[in-house]
Amino acid sequence: MYAMKYMNKQKCVERNEVRNVFKELQIMQGLEHPFLVNLWYSFQDEEDMFMVVDLLLGGDLRYHLQQNVRFQESTVKLFICELALALDYLQSRNIIHRDIKPDNILLDEQGHVHITDFNIATVITKDTQVTTIAGTKPYMAPEMFSSIKPIGYSYAVDWWSLGITAYELLRGRRPYHIRSSTAANEIAHIFKTATVMYPAAWSKGYGVLNPKGKWDLMEINTEERFSQLTDIQDFAYLSDINWDAVLQKTVEPGFLPTKGKLNCDPTFELEEMILESKPLHKKKKRLAKKEKESGKNDSMEVRVGRQLGSLFQSRKFIFAQTNGLARDSDAQTAYSGLIALTLMAVLQMSGLKRRLQPKQARHHPTWLLVSADLDNNGSSSSFSF
Repeated sequence: MYAMKYMNKQKCVERNEVRNVFKELQIMQGLEHPFLVNLWYSFQDEEDMFMVVDLLLGGDLRYHLQQNVRFQESTVKLFICELALALDYLQSRNIIHRDIKPDNILLDEQGHVHITDFNIATVITKDTQVTTIAGTKPYMAPEMFSSIKPIGYSYAVDWWSLGITAYELLRGRRPYHIRSSTAANEIAHIFKTATVMYPAAWSKGYGVLNPKGKWDLMEINTEERFSQLTDIQDFAYLSDINWDAVLQKTVEPGFLPTKGKLNCDPTFELEEMILESKPLHKKKKRLAKKEKESGKNDSMEVRVGRQLGSLFQSRKFIFAQTNGLARDSDAQTAYSGLIALTLMAVLQMSGLKRRLQPKQARHHPTWLLVSADLDNNGSSSSFSF
């Protein structure tokens, strides 16, 4: 089972998001990790772009916070370890995510975390720093808010965001009173003057706390902040962690998402159906009407065959090969093309039956549920919605 994310191309153009979309796609093509939302295939038609990714049914951490879930210390401890492994992997690929927050951390059915949304991620070269400002303000690191002039930043900003997220999961609110509307100079002032409160009930060594009483993931000074996996692994509080077991997902999480439940807000789904000008579930009727108006009287088979042939010849597909598929193999590329064409045919001829992980239609892509059956050698496949 897979999830499919789709984005309307016209809206991407209107919002000047085309570059970010293709950048996200380019980054995700080269990634595969147990604690990321991995990309399998991508393709497009005349209206939308599609990304087929891992299916995660546990909902995002923001949803669970909104449901007043209070995560236990042991659960957050495991989350930190899993996310640290994911950030270390991204760092090995020279990638800064720049938007680590509960909204972008999804749970699978077993309760393990997965980082998603690489829309504003960036790739850096060795020993260079980034100066462009990007992210969600309450989770952005202090070095991104210089009150004098822009200063460079690097991987440490993601580890800061991890610390803010961990604090919020434990306490139900963030350590600093910063909102998305807060001005940058005000945020810089908050970091200089505010004092972070740590509840007395928290264990003394909890979650990368140092003897000075500061959270090392949330250290203002980047030189002293935990910003790589070895910093976390060497910390005494995590000395009992079997990191190989964590990577293999054999450590059982303390929080298990409710099975048989949507684990997201269904009002987002209703909003997509009501407010979306070109909802995907009406694509079949919309395209049929368009063809009728164009005066084409060919059979369904002829029309679909012609359209798919045209799409294939125009090379409108971009693919991400993961899970053992060879990206540079001509045979596998041709096979991927057939997979994408099959998905397109199903999409245009049969419509859709169910959606998953819906987001606000006016601001976010929508997620769809896709089922795929592949044999061991990848020689045959079938897709359904």
